[in-house]
Amino acid sequence: MITNITDMDDVERVRLASGKSYLEFLRVASMSAGVYALAAGDEDTQSPHLEDELYYVIRGKARFRAAEDDRAVAAGSLIFVAAKVQHRFYDITEDLQVLVFFAPAETL
Repeated sequence: MITNITDMDDVERVRLASGKSYLEFLRVASMSAGVYALAAGDEDTQSPHLEDELYYVIRGKARFRAAEDDRAVAAGSLIFVAAKVQHRFYDITEDLQVLVFFAPAETL
């Protein structure tokens, strides 16, 4: 694959139809990408990953904890989490939609 152009509205429609909070929409050897959504009040139950991650908050408000670092996040926040670090969103006060990038591609 040389190029992949994806429309986020289409990705979100597929994610909603799947009934899941996370939908991967891109996978190549060097990285993978998906969209993660949590409603206000939801619990983030993810576990540490074997890959580095970059989150980009598209919309919503929450707090984010990674190891000892704890911060408020909102639309426009960029969050890097190194591989194997315990992390999660919590105190989600507005529906959260986040782009997630794994490098290398997430282990399934």
